[in-house]
Amino acid sequence: MTAEWSQWPRRHSRAVDVVVAILLCALATYASRLTDHGNGEGPVVVRPASLSVFLLSATASLALLFRRVSPRGVLVVTTVCAIVIGALGFEISLFTGGAAFVAMYSLGYWSADLRTAKVAPLVAGAALLIASLIQHFNPVLTGGRITLIAGVMVAGAFAEAGRSRRNYLTALHARAELAERTREEEARQRVGEERLRIARELHDIVAHHMALAHAQASTAAYLLRSQPDQAQEMLDQLAGTTSAALRELKATVGLLREDDSDAPLEPTPGLAQLSELLTSFERTGLTLSLSITGVPRPLSPGADLTAYRIIQEALTNVTKHAGTAAATVRLVYSRLLLTISVADEGGEILEDLRGEQDSESQGYGLIGMNERAVSVGGHLRAGRRPDGGFEVTTELPLEPPKTPDPEDKMP
Repeated sequence: MTAEWSQWPRRHSRAVDVVVAILLCALATYASRLTDHGNGEGPVVVRPASLSVFLLSATASLALLFRRVSPRGVLVVTTVCAIVIGALGFEISLFTGGAAFVAMYSLGYWSADLRTAKVAPLVAGAALLIASLIQHFNPVLTGGRITLIAGVMVAGAFAEAGRSRRNYLTALHARAELAERTREEEARQRVGEERLRIARELHDIVAHHMALAHAQASTAAYLLRSQPDQAQEMLDQLAGTTSAALRELKATVGLLREDDSDAPLEPTPGLAQLSELLTSFERTGLTLSLSITGVPRPLSPGADLTAYRIIQEALTNVTKHAGTAAATVRLVYSRLLLTISVADEGGEILEDLRGEQDSESQGYGLIGMNERAVSVGGHLRAGRRPDGGFEVTTELPLEPPKTPDPEDKMP
């Protein structure tokens, strides 16, 4: 209820202006009947109400209705009306010139020019004080002149406070809008990053298993007439490959469904499953050799998945694009990095793999591998080998050791 009442003047500003104008006109008309003899007894009624004062006060009060539109012009009109009231022989005070002080406040609050907002009310107040001194110089400090000085100070103080509060609310509103836009941009960015991550996962899963399934189906078709027993074994492996593909797709797509959040998920692939991955490629006829240099060290979950997916995608590219049946996988552990190298042992690389990174019409294998490496703070290089073949090399950061290495203790 209190908040609603505090907003009422803002919602009915025109009604407030009309009420203020009527009160100021009535106050100026009544104050013109008073005079202060300076004998310490205070102001007394010495004359009847003046029609001229009423008309001048009404003109000044009506001008206040336009104080938000033209505060400078309203200040000029109200100041002139107060000076004319003094020229007619009436005392200029806060009461007879009340409209001028409201105009001072309005100019200080509404003017866009800060210098004008501060200087113009002082000039108008000085003009009223000088007009009062010219009318009756003796005594100097009368009650009316003291109210003139006090009125200028109060109008300036209220204008400064109102302007500061308005600027504060404006800044607060702008900050809230900026925060809202920032939240929306961050949300869009997170959604984009999640979509990219899921797209990479789906690409790696589909490309890997489809390449294996294609190789196994082709081999089975070749062996079906001449060696049906081996063909049957290859078809059994094909069924296992497609089943694994369906399981991984279900696990990945299941992350997008809220109602599957409680469903058990398979462990995230990592280097612990590297032997199984290599075995799946060897079943397609690809000859692989694995070498590990250094002491194996743990990777972060993200880097572990990245290492697995990069090896998987590199071997998939070998299966699809390289004219060779052999490849080498090397893991080199140093103090801070794991270097992974996947290279085929010769053969002609097709042009579509070589242009895969910079052609939108080609696959996204190399692009996805590079994005994965960068996302965990690593980096990837891919290109032809000097002695033939194609090689993919990745450097991934290792988790810091729990105990200092001997190399760290050496001076």
